[in-house]
Amino acid sequence: MSRAVARASRIAAAAFAVVSLTATAALAQGAAGGVTGVPGLDALLPPGNGAASGRIIQLVALLTVLSLAPGLLVMVTSFTRFAVAFSFLRSGLGLQSTPANIFLVSLALFMTFYVMAPTFDRAWNEGVKPLQENRIGEEEAFTKIVEPFREFMTQHVRPKDLQTFSDLASRNFPKAEQGEKIDLRILIPAFMISELRRGFEIGFLIVLPFLVIDIIVSTIVMSMGMMMLPPTVISLPFKVLFFILIDGWNLLVSGLVRSFF
Repeated sequence: MSRAVARASRIAAAAFAVVSLTATAALAQGAAGGVTGVPGLDALLPPGNGAASGRIIQLVALLTVLSLAPGLLVMVTSFTRFAVAFSFLRSGLGLQSTPANIFLVSLALFMTFYVMAPTFDRAWNEGVKPLQENRIGEEEAFTKIVEPFREFMTQHVRPKDLQTFSDLASRNFPKAEQGEKIDLRILIPAFMISELRRGFEIGFLIVLPFLVIDIIVSTIVMSMGMMMLPPTVISLPFKVLFFILIDGWNLLVSGLVRSFF
């Protein structure tokens, strides 16, 4: 039995050695343009794009960016304001799971695509498309892709938040002079803070009328002596009815979209 195992091991080792030598020879012939006609790895790369190791690094960087795409969508677009406003709406109505999270996130996502459509189109036409057609390099494409988002954030960032992050980063990053572009490491967090502030402002205006309804219902319930009855049980249908009568979804969505124009 041991002899059979030893013989099988020797056969497997010999086969592995033959396959390895064959593959090495084929790659060597391909790299040298041998009779096999198999091109080398460097021959498969477009001219002017670096060696194979550089392309591997670019591929890893691309996969990293794709994995961070949800975070980038939140950081540099209008998604934050929509998501915060819808969360305040559901809290103001007193509903725990209606509408569902997937519906609110999907609605915020498509509203983001609607608001950011000019920015996305410009980034595609000026950066992504020329890069795919090999008309520009990666560095120039990155600059042209980022520029529309930079202008969008600069247009909607609050000057106070931008100044705060500029002062905090003054020791590490050079301060932008008049007419120079603001560093993204300063602009992005300032824009996010500004969007959170505006989202909370809109949320306060959303919750306020529902709070008034809660106070009125609570006062009536307490005056009637129904101490054990939670006022929210009675106020919930009135808040939903009020939201329907004023066509709340239309008012809220249109108001949020108009806040960017």
